[in-house]
Amino acid sequence: MSTNAYKHWQDLQVHCPGDVPPATPLTWLAEKHQEHADRLTNRLLPTDSLHEAERATTDDALAVLALREAVRREMEYGRGAHVRDALQLGATWNEVAAALDLAPDEAREVLRAWADGQRHLYTASEERGEQPLGLSAEQHATVLALAELGDDERVPAEGER
Repeated sequence: MSTNAYKHWQDLQVHCPGDVPPATPLTWLAEKHQEHADRLTNRLLPTDSLHEAERATTDDALAVLALREAVRREMEYGRGAHVRDALQLGATWNEVAAALDLAPDEAREVLRAWADGQRHLYTASEERGEQPLGLSAEQHATVLALAELGDDERVPAEGER
């Protein structure tokens, strides 16, 4: 992201998750969240405190809620892609499930739901005549094939396929 984009982000008021531009780096979200959260914490300081502290406003409280929700959505959205990555790099379903604190079949459902959403995104963008985003039919099938691996089975290394 450019310096101008970062400056725009710093000046942007966030009151709902939709105010957060797509692909905003998580570090930017965390930084803005912390600024607002610090002001909320300052509300707890005694009014006669020796330290001058900026106190929270309604905007700060709304920003904290909206930014936390934007982070939650971003983290949730990325789960499936990272499950795919882990499996493609050699993790087993048992390892992926442990990392997500889920059962292997629940972890498989995370991957399937993500893959289906990415496939829908691809077909919808194609129908609108846009550059397709998401998973093509072939990519979708490849991802779904990962769900068929056994709990302790690994994707074969490049030379083993």
